[in-house]
Amino acid sequence: MGERLLLRGNEVIAEAAIRAGCQCYFAYPITPQAELLEHLAHHMPRLGRTFVQAESEIAAVSMVFGAAGAGVRAMTSSSSPGISLKQEGISYLAGAHLPAVIVNVVRGGPGLGNIAPSQCDYFQATKGGGHGDYRLIVLGPSTVPEAGELTMLAFDLADQYRIPVMILADGLLGQMMEPVELPDPVDPESLPAKDWATTGAAGRDPNIVLSFDMDPNDLKRANLELQAKYRTITENEVRYEEMDTEDADIVIAAYGTIARISKSVVRMARKEGIKVGLFRPITLWPFPYEPLKALSEKAKTVLTVEMSAGQMWEDVRLAVAERAETPFYGEMGGIVPTPRAILSEVKKHVR
Repeated sequence: MGERLLLRGNEVIAEAAIRAGCQCYFAYPITPQAELLEHLAHHMPRLGRTFVQAESEIAAVSMVFGAAGAGVRAMTSSSSPGISLKQEGISYLAGAHLPAVIVNVVRGGPGLGNIAPSQCDYFQATKGGGHGDYRLIVLGPSTVPEAGELTMLAFDLADQYRIPVMILADGLLGQMMEPVELPDPVDPESLPAKDWATTGAAGRDPNIVLSFDMDPNDLKRANLELQAKYRTITENEVRYEEMDTEDADIVIAAYGTIARISKSVVRMARKEGIKVGLFRPITLWPFPYEPLKALSEKAKTVLTVEMSAGQMWEDVRLAVAERAETPFYGEMGGIVPTPRAILSEVKKHVR
């Protein structure tokens, strides 16, 4: 591992992207992820890599398509309304089997909303915010160090499966400062070759990268290929964390910043003799349905806590079905629930 520094979440994601071998970054400024863009604007050119502040979010994701098609590690980032503008390009990336990393530092919505932290883009990220039957791998960090670790992982998963991968953070995580131990940089020469990339056809048949099939049967075959890949990812890449779930009567289901806050709630509840545990999805897609299903066969209640109107709650209810009670507690508009508020909600479900 490399040096230990005190950095914001946005800066850690940016630095991890550099150390993961990101060669091209294209974006347009928007808060609360501005520090990410600023860090890469400072460091990418001096490393001989490509940084472009594009004229729009649509232009930025289109540039990612071109760079990814040429076989280099490429990334873009934005916050909620900016990610909405990128959705057409994200669908193109998925349809063309192109690896890329997309960072969404979520702010309050809908509309322009505000710049306070939120988790209201869960549906957009996990259910396919653009057009077509496609998926993204979606990773939800809960701490600043983990944001760096998952950014490194995102580039590897993107290359392994030829798929766009999204880091779904929030404004609080993006602005929070924590000590981090940065990983050693990846040697670009050590990365697997991309024989499919459009790098020139001298001495071989040309490679073609597209997401366009006029023939319905050809497009059906393309979709079946995508769905087969998604099944493989679901079988192999589910990630989650449990805390004190062995004897828990109440399990809090939360991700990202709220999961971090909920760890304090678990400790507070345990001190009062209330058997509470935490289930934290790390991969928001693929969602860890089976592990949560297994927990719901032991626990009496699975309480979902989010900074939204209850978007992940839908996946929790699908996993739990009717094996346990599935209440919800959430805040909207950029309000962050306090540990005391969550504990008060927990106590409503003590039997």
